[in-house]
Amino acid sequence: MAGLFYPADRGELERVVDALLEQAGRRARAGLCGVVAPHAAYVYSGPVAAAAFALLPEEADVALLGPSHFVPLAGVAVSGMDAWATPLGEVPVSVRLREAALAAGALVADAPHRTDHALEVELPFLQRACRGGLEILPLAVGEAAPGEVAELLDALAGQGALLVVSTDLSHYLPDEVARRADRATAEAVVRREPEALTDGAACGVHALRGLVEHARRRRLALDLLELRTSADAGGEPDRVVGYGAFSLSTPESVSDTGEPAARS
Repeated sequence: MAGLFYPADRGELERVVDALLEQAGRRARAGLCGVVAPHAAYVYSGPVAAAAFALLPEEADVALLGPSHFVPLAGVAVSGMDAWATPLGEVPVSVRLREAALAAGALVADAPHRTDHALEVELPFLQRACRGGLEILPLAVGEAAPGEVAELLDALAGQGALLVVSTDLSHYLPDEVARRADRATAEAVVRREPEALTDGAACGVHALRGLVEHARRRRLALDLLELRTSADAGGEPDRVVGYGAFSLSTPESVSDTGEPAARS
């Protein structure tokens, strides 16, 4: 997706991502267990994604979950590759996390990953945020019950993985309608109610439901960081895509900020 969703030139990509992280306010959060970030072209969703990735530590082993947009999938498919690459270089795939995922019921399949952008577009943010050390485990999440995904996340979190769910929210609604729908989705996430997340709430809804169920079981806090639509970045207002960023943290690490972040 280099040259399509994000710059193909290494120097330009570094400058773009670093600027987005700087604008978001780089601040590693103590007690951070994971984030949710969108996966559209950076010109549309980059500032929202940066709000999540700005919280990451300098070093991390990341379990990266997202939808399979183009390949029908039941369950969760782990990449069998040794590394994934962007113009910023290669990112090793964690053998330790892959073994934990397989033991928890995932399967190895690269077909869902090969032409999908959902996980790839998050990598430059991870590479620039976690410059002290980064390993990943790419997981495509297809039709799966929230409890099934939550059990997988429990296993990966038990191995010290930081959980990153890649998903956009509503698709191709008028802007005003999309904002209402995405606000309802965000409220369900923050309340930790996976059953309230409808199939149309997000393209990565199966991974998102699983993360919310994991948060409910572990009594972790889900905090809304940003909520926008493509219209905020100049997209046509009659047919927008929604973007949200959330953090997953131990409760004591989240301050009471009052109302969730407003859309701008």
